[in-house]
Amino acid sequence: MTELKTVGLFALTALAEIVGCYLPYLWLREGKSIWLLVPAVCSLAAFVWLLTLHPTAVGRVYAAYGGVYVVMAILWLWTVDGIRPTTWDILGSAVALCGMAIIMFAPRSA
Repeated sequence: MTELKTVGLFALTALAEIVGCYLPYLWLREGKSIWLLVPAVCSLAAFVWLLTLHPTAVGRVYAAYGGVYVVMAILWLWTVDGIRPTTWDILGSAVALCGMAIIMFAPRSA
């Protein structure tokens, strides 16, 4: 169950980061309202806070988080941007997720 909670927390963290970066993109590149920066800042603050909730060394958390971020970014590409991932996108995401699992769940001595 700990592994599932860790991956879920990483997924939530990645979603907060992606939303926090996507909203300014909409303002800057798509001409949307500047008021999108308010929820963007809140989302990025949530992203930083969520990263602090992991019970392991911060460097390890950042390294492993990157793998989950890759998967979430590809899912965002598909669900929000409407671009279907290629086989290579899926394969790369799977490799990144395996890397995250190795980093986070490898046996360690106390």
